[in-house]
Amino acid sequence: MNDIPASTILVVDDESDIREMLSRHFTFEGFNVLQADDGIEALEVLKLYKVDIIITDIIMPRMTGVQLLEIVHKEFPMVSVIMITGYVTQSHLLRCMQLHAENIIYKPLEDLSELEESVKHSVLRINRWKQKLKELQNLKVHKNG
Repeated sequence: MNDIPASTILVVDDESDIREMLSRHFTFEGFNVLQADDGIEALEVLKLYKVDIIITDIIMPRMTGVQLLEIVHKEFPMVSVIMITGYVTQSHLLRCMQLHAENIIYKPLEDLSELEESVKHSVLRINRWKQKLKELQNLKVHKNG
């Protein structure tokens, strides 16, 4: 599994301090980190780069994190999404569950251990699927060779 490249995280939040703090933290942890101000910008980033994990705020202007999650769930189903929020309603929580968000983590983000654990869980799931794809490709090569 050493040949699996570092995972790429997209941090989406309209608060630049939070984006910068999470970017610094996860870059230090060895991840490739991209940033977006809101859901619309995040969708543009997803068109240009391969992203493994999205960490997104729920309440943002132009497009909420829940709306972003809905689109990602449909168009990028292999991307893991972790929601962060300072304010969540029961309907937001239920919709995030329905759309298979990895987790919802409440702000303030003073202790990043729950977020780190969710990212770690996402990475393990993604790497397990990448390994399965690689095994399948090897089976096809041996079968055809």
